[in-house]
Parts: sequence; structure tokens; C-alpha cells
Amino acid sequence: MVAPAAALRSIFGTYDAEPRKADKRVDVDRLVTELVKIRANTYNFLVHHQSNDWEDLKLFLPKARENHIKVWITLVPPSEPPYSQPFGLDFDAWGRAIAQLSLQETNLVAWSIDDFSYDAPIFTSAYLKAMVDDSHGINPRLAFVPCMYYHQMKPARVAKYRPFVDGILFPYRHEMSQSNLSEWDTLDKEIAAFRQWFGPTVPIVVDVYATKHSKLNDSTPEYVRQVMTIAHQRADGVIIFCHQYQDRSPDKYAVIKTLFDQWADSKPTP
Repeated sequence: MVAPAAALRSIFGTYDAEPRKADKRVDVDRLVTELVKIRANTYNFLVHHQSNDWEDLKLFLPKARENHIKVWITLVPPSEPPYSQPFGLDFDAWGRAIAQLSLQETNLVAWSIDDFSYDAPIFTSAYLKAMVDDSHGINPRLAFVPCMYYHQMKPARVAKYRPFVDGILFPYRHEMSQSNLSEWDTLDKEIAAFRQWFGPTVPIVVDVYATKHSKLNDSTPEYVRQVMTIAHQRADGVIIFCHQYQDRSPDKYAVIKTLFDQWADSKPTP
């Protein structure tokens, strides 16, 4: 049996900001075209914006699979209403439904919960165990890869989460020092800290801010380049927050496409 962590290694892709049609449904064909153009091998689909996102995801999955694109699903936590539909905050139901879907669409390899390390009261050890056990019971290959921030990784939280995660989605914000989206000198050390906390076999996927964070400065193309490069060297995967468009952010788009091209050419498609 292939461990769920196997599908998290050597990935590079984007998150959210999918194109929409006039009726606000996801433009699935354009999204796939966008991902193929930048040679992404992964897309992290946020189920949050519209009540039909879950149904649009089901339309996206087979077309992504035809183009060798792995897919993650991200759900919003209790702190981020409106909640993902149709199961809302019933994450056990989400885990079961996503696992069932992943049996049909084998490129659906992971699911995540945003801002997971904020440690909402619902995420007790007992709840997490039941949630992950139920999901793995349906599909042991499906990885649970929650979003965790460096500054929230207190010893008690690490101990609580460690038994239940198959990987870590780590948004880098220079939190070992003064938080910002301008410097990257702490990234190597922060990745090393996550490896120490969760063990060397748990994949670390770095979330790179190409879109402005709500409370921090906007990043520059050079920042995106540097963080992507270090993450590719030191972590197990890279996800761009959020998907960039050539006509809206040409400089960052060029950086992302250039590096994805290099990485795609250096290794076989996973």
C-alpha cells in the first residue's frame, strides 16, 4: 500500500483564485488551461466561495486527471465563515465524502483545513482521531495536510496534531523573527523546525505568498522567486498562494512559470 505522504512529494502548484464564469460557476476548462500553461502538477481547490464549489470540483477533477494534475481540497475552519458546503463544519463528514470521491478520481490526493493551527475548540484529539480514521478507513492513500503557521506551533499543539497529520501545509511569513513578506532568511530554519516537530518522514509543503496577506505587506516578484527556490530545495513541495494571472500580475506570473518550467523539465511528472 502506498503511504499518503508519497503523493505530497515533489509537487508544485497553485491555490484558489480560480477563474469564474458570469454565473459565478468555476470555469473548469480555463482553470485546467491555466495550470497546463504554467506546467503545475498540483492544484489546491478551495471549497468556500460559492455553494456549488463542491459540484464544480467534481467537474474539474477528471479534466485535471487527464492533464496529470494532482488535486487537493481545502476547507475553511470555524473562524472563516461562510463555511464550505455542503457539510459545513462537520469535518468528519467532509473526510468521508472526500475519501469516497478520491476512490473515483485518483488524482484527488489530499485534503486540508485552512488556519488549522488556530486550534479551534472542535479539534480535540478524539475528534481528530475519528475524523482521520474514518477518512483513511475509506482510502488510506488520501492525505490529511492541514495548514499550520510557525508561530502557533506550541509544544502542546504539536503533540496533539502529530499523530493525525500526513503532511504540513506551511505558509511562510518570516515568523521566527519579525513577520513580513519581504525577507526569506528564516525559511530554512523554519522548515527544519517543522521537521523536528513532526519527524523527517512527514512532508512539508511551503505556501508562498504571491498574493498580498491581509495584515502584511505585499510580496515582490523577487521575494516569490527566493521563497520558491529555497522551498523547492529544502521542503517537499511548493504551493503558490494564490494562482496568478499573466494579465494581472505579469512579473510574478513570469517568476512562477519560469521556475515551474525548470522543475517540470528536471523531473518526470509525478
